[in-house]
Amino acid sequence: MFPQQLDAPQAYAIAQAMMDGFNRHYLLFRAESARAKRRFEQADWNGQQCAQRERIAFYDLRVNECVQRLAAEFHAGQLPMPVWQQVKLHYIGLMVEHLQPELAETFFNSVTTKILHRTHFHNDFIFVRPAVSTEYLESRNPADAPAYRAYYPGSLEALPQSLRQMVEHLGLQCSYEDLERDIATLAERVRARMAGMTLRANFQIQVLSSLFYRNKGAYLVGKIITGYTELPLAIPILHSSQGALVLHAALFGEDDLHGLFSFARAYFMVDMAVPSAYVQFLRSLMPRKPRAEIYNALGLAKQGKTLFYRDFLHHLRHSSDQFRIAPGIKGMVMLVFDLPSFPYVFKLIKDFFPPPKETTRAQVKGKYLLVKQHDRVGRMADTLEYSLVAFPRDRFSEELIAEIQQFAPNQIEISDRDGDGQQEVIIRHLYIERRLVPLNLYLQECFEAGLDQPRAKANMERSVIEYGNAIKELVAANIFPGDMLWKNFGVTRGGKVVFYDYDEIEYLTDCNFRAVPPPRNEEDEMSGEVWWHVGPHDVFPETFGPFLLGHPAVREVFMRHHADLLEPAFWQGHKERIQQGHMHDVFPYDRSRCLVTP
Repeated sequence: MFPQQLDAPQAYAIAQAMMDGFNRHYLLFRAESARAKRRFEQADWNGQQCAQRERIAFYDLRVNECVQRLAAEFHAGQLPMPVWQQVKLHYIGLMVEHLQPELAETFFNSVTTKILHRTHFHNDFIFVRPAVSTEYLESRNPADAPAYRAYYPGSLEALPQSLRQMVEHLGLQCSYEDLERDIATLAERVRARMAGMTLRANFQIQVLSSLFYRNKGAYLVGKIITGYTELPLAIPILHSSQGALVLHAALFGEDDLHGLFSFARAYFMVDMAVPSAYVQFLRSLMPRKPRAEIYNALGLAKQGKTLFYRDFLHHLRHSSDQFRIAPGIKGMVMLVFDLPSFPYVFKLIKDFFPPPKETTRAQVKGKYLLVKQHDRVGRMADTLEYSLVAFPRDRFSEELIAEIQQFAPNQIEISDRDGDGQQEVIIRHLYIERRLVPLNLYLQECFEAGLDQPRAKANMERSVIEYGNAIKELVAANIFPGDMLWKNFGVTRGGKVVFYDYDEIEYLTDCNFRAVPPPRNEEDEMSGEVWWHVGPHDVFPETFGPFLLGHPAVREVFMRHHADLLEPAFWQGHKERIQQGHMHDVFPYDRSRCLVTP
């Protein structure tokens, strides 16, 4: 129960200090995002990637700063619970008319849980549900651009004029290679895509005011509206080889936008006064994408985690199936379980690793952090990291409990926290990823269906080609997967192959790619063991084949499309280009969408 009177003298000051901490965080977050425009104009690609990496740490730094201030000024950890109830009520008052209330609530939760040292919360001290609505929020500050702008061509013939105005409003301080050419080509693509659509009186194009920056690209995102039909639209803008800007492609429809905002890609840099307005607009383009993933894509990962967890708790209340050991080959480092009715998997690091694994928990966590901070180029699944997560005990199969207690006993606690006889399973640390079909199981299904069946054969060939493409795009991003077995890759709903096992990844530039030396004598030639010296970072691509290409049909497809992956020269060549400062282009869309070749 909340107190009837707000009579604690320090409660308002604590609430204001927490709001000051959040406001400082979002001011710095937004400023760094806004600077992406200047970096894009100056083609500062290394600076852009560094900023994307460093911004991820902003949130935890500001939370820790706020915790330290509350401890120093208010001895916050010693205050009684009624004071914290009042702090929360005052904080709600401060969120009225705030432009980022949902983010401010999450910040409050982060600070409070650190101070109160509670393992998990079912009480009145944090925001379990939103207290302030984000509907129809908009900034009244004239310095802030509106969330989106609308353009009214009136007819398809007048479309180029509206498109030109739309691009000019972006205010990029760079010259275009040939804007008239690009506008004409873009207008032609739009007309072709709208063929058969009836133009209504409200024919318009709505675009979000801020560009979305990531790596070497800037993306204009919006939608075309005519009558009750809405067509999602995105226009990538790149620098040409001569340094001038080009409208590089035209993306249409929800599927194209899903590729752009994939959970396997790095976060965008976007200058937003009202982030909830951007999320609402983006959900109108991608209604199948959870709000949590959209917040993640915008770089607001903590808010994404908050929304994901709320969705997860809601799903638990309205489902009845049990958590189980995830299907597939068990890993040596990670223990993986899932809930059949929920499209995610839960991964925890085992307490010990059998030979030949030589790693530590800290090293594994470091690998996952590397992936979080790196450009994932659409080929590495994003992860949500949680600590001290409580699950209902009756939702765990006995087999799963036994598995965790055997391989990760330090990561599990079973308790009756509330004394009501309802036991909980508390996992100390885990990662959560979108569930994919393991590639080895996907291929097995193709084999079982029979490769004499056209569909099974086509699925097998596509997945093998995609597997090689995934490795090559990771290589372009300076990532060596380490363990490239089929079981460590998954297939998405759209058929894309994504890597998800990170305990052995390395930077490509840290590896030494070598050819297997010729045998010194007949004994070497007949030996089934490695008889040559292998350094700690040595990799021998020729040896991949026996582990990957045992099935003749798989081998034929792989060798036809990706035989170069078995050659040291391929890997060493990419390593040298990266060391020379070359940043390879990996586009989040198919080449068929391109308007020009930059």
